[in-house]
Amino acid sequence: MRRRSLILLVPLLLWADLDAGAQTQRIDDFQAYEDGGLPTSWQYLVDRRHLVPVSEQYMAPRERFTVKSEGGNRFVRVYTEGEAVHLTLANDGERILDWNTSSHPVLSWDWRALRLPTGAREDVDRLNDTGAGVYVVFKMDGFLIKRPKAIKYTYSSSLPVGTVVSYGSLRVVVVSSAREGYGAWEHIERNVVEDYRRLFGEDPPDRPLSLRLWGDSDDTGGIGEADFDNIQVLPSR
Repeated sequence: MRRRSLILLVPLLLWADLDAGAQTQRIDDFQAYEDGGLPTSWQYLVDRRHLVPVSEQYMAPRERFTVKSEGGNRFVRVYTEGEAVHLTLANDGERILDWNTSSHPVLSWDWRALRLPTGAREDVDRLNDTGAGVYVVFKMDGFLIKRPKAIKYTYSSSLPVGTVVSYGSLRVVVVSSAREGYGAWEHIERNVVEDYRRLFGEDPPDRPLSLRLWGDSDDTGGIGEADFDNIQVLPSR
């Protein structure tokens, strides 16, 4: 059974809120969405440039996010079959993400892998699939061609926890692994400021550009299925 450290009454609005002690800023717990629907406060990146509200137009049977419910708790499930799909929140304070890492450097979430792409490896480009991933995009980097400078936290099909892989301005960090089993909920906490300093050798901007949920199985042609819940940011512990 999944442990929960805090149970909150769900407000009608999804705007990220601070508790009285400014300890936890909830981003999304998916309770406000319809079972079987889409998490409509999230966005979809079109042509790698334009963020638009997520809608069925950008979902398909082989690549989709769906809100699910178990025992009264709602969460979002990603499913891919030889495809890739994502959801994005721009850190603009206008929707449900208003994140300053100087006060809240810790990102936490719960996730559960149900199926992971067989044979996938983040360290081999032609097999680089991730059944579940969480991206923090910090800034755009580069002189002539701008690319996201980001950390991607993954649930790996094969690599051990702690593995770090570099792809240009992207750092991939394995935080959960099928080597340790899957099918149960796991709680993840990462100090993204400390991770950024360790991985890039510099201080990150105080306000990341966006947060992204990800699933893909397009390189291996396999199937990935995973659940996300209780996304929040916290002060240093």
